[in-house]
Amino acid sequence: MSLAQIRYFVVVAEEGNVGRAARRLGVSQPPLRRQIQGLEEELGARLFERIPRGVRLLPEGAVFLAHARRILGEVDAAVAAVRIGRPPT
Repeated sequence: MSLAQIRYFVVVAEEGNVGRAARRLGVSQPPLRRQIQGLEEELGARLFERIPRGVRLLPEGAVFLAHARRILGEVDAAVAAVRIGRPPT
């Protein structure tokens, strides 16, 4: 699993729509769908329910979303700490 997949997952979850998520991320829909499918395969669980107007998080997706946000927050904090040159307080 890559950070890109985690970021893509969070944006799709926030947008509730792959097309809107793709526009926000600046990528096309097919690669975005493949990344999400790959993430689901790696986790061994469906994260989204596909609905006529987009996607809806399944319970497994909601659990993963909480962790994904924490992971991305930690990565952002690590990057900021390195750029500043001192550990976060």
